[in-house]
Amino acid sequence: MLKFLYFLIFLIPLCVFPGYWWLICSLLFLISFAYFFSFPYFFCWGGLGYVFGCDLISYGLVLLSLWICVLMILASESVFRLGYFPGFFTFVVISLTIMLYCTFSSISLLSFYIFFESSLIPTLFLILGWGYQPERVQAGIYLLFYTLLASLPLLVGILFIYNSLGSLCLFLLRGGSSFAGGLFYVCMVFAFLVSMPMFMVHLWLPSAHVEAPVAGSMILAGVLLKLGGYGLLRVFPVLFKFGFGFGIVWVALSLVGGLFVSLFCMRQTDLKSLIAYSSVAHMSMVIGGIMTLNYWGVCSSFALMVAHGLCSSGLFCLSNISYERFGSRSLLVNSGLINLMPSMAMWWFLLSACNMAAPPSLNLLGEIGLLSSLVSWSWCLMFVLIFLSFFSAAYTLYMYSYSQHGSIYSGVYSCSLGYVREFLLLFLHWFPLNLIILSVDVTVFWV
Repeated sequence: MLKFLYFLIFLIPLCVFPGYWWLICSLLFLISFAYFFSFPYFFCWGGLGYVFGCDLISYGLVLLSLWICVLMILASESVFRLGYFPGFFTFVVISLTIMLYCTFSSISLLSFYIFFESSLIPTLFLILGWGYQPERVQAGIYLLFYTLLASLPLLVGILFIYNSLGSLCLFLLRGGSSFAGGLFYVCMVFAFLVSMPMFMVHLWLPSAHVEAPVAGSMILAGVLLKLGGYGLLRVFPVLFKFGFGFGIVWVALSLVGGLFVSLFCMRQTDLKSLIAYSSVAHMSMVIGGIMTLNYWGVCSSFALMVAHGLCSSGLFCLSNISYERFGSRSLLVNSGLINLMPSMAMWWFLLSACNMAAPPSLNLLGEIGLLSSLVSWSWCLMFVLIFLSFFSAAYTLYMYSYSQHGSIYSGVYSCSLGYVREFLLLFLHWFPLNLIILSVDVTVFWV
């Protein structure tokens, strides 16, 4: 595991040469493919050292992190073209990649917590340094305080586990029912629910997305939301007994909240805000699946996390492509794009179809598994899930139809149809999203 970490660390000196951003991008592609071929075939822990190790769920999320970080640099060409501190920007992106790699590869709960919190610092730099409006300071403070205040009880819970079990090693954490109480359960779970985020503690996410640059939005939606789901999957072996008792609370709150957020999406006129709220709606199903604690719920939640990471990141890229040309994210201005940018209309359609879980995308596999697990857990959830699935398709169609059809805003005179870089960027989001479903065993049969 350390060889990939050293590879990433030795990319940092290249940040001194801003004109070589394409070289950093190519080397990150190289390490992504090298990591891809280090697949843990036996579905158990491998590459173990004193600090780092890898199993299948770590492998999938590390690969997603490396892939999204490559695409972040590719999407932020305007930073390098206009000279907005390009050297520091690449340094922040590589630092964030290193933090995420260490977070997903940690085999100790304490080192996981340290890297989990450290990944917020580069994200905050991205929002404050390359955000668009003065409100980015408020958005950064929201992000910091929501996540940090919710994470302090998690640190206390981790120290309590060490005091009770004598170990924080992830693959030794089994059967904590002898010491786990209700307050301990809430302390351990709440930080991850805020990070995902769950309805009622989600207010930091739309503001952070709206104020962040495209790279910040991509990494937030693509990987940082998955830290919460990953943490829940790691700590539940200790919390299994109390998970059955408290599960109904989280499932009901997340699914009903997801339904409300889907209705909010139908009222949005800001493209970025709409995609951000749709992330909350999708993550509500992931929370519900994990909290059922059954086989299909846990496996399908992992599949949907990976699928959502690629799909929402691609949608944020599309919204940024429109923003760079028209200077606005409003659906009132970004209408009739099929006439102005016909070459992009196909990508809008393909990624919108993936967002509403159309076949053959990985979203379909994740949502079918989650629907079956939630209905088998309680048939009463069927009514909420029907409306949740319906409104998920409704707000995606609303976004696609309003952006591509309608009258053209008279202030738009001319624009470029699209660069090869942008087509490559969108293809690298869409292609893995539809290719992974050919290897279902990797995303589902890992428990």
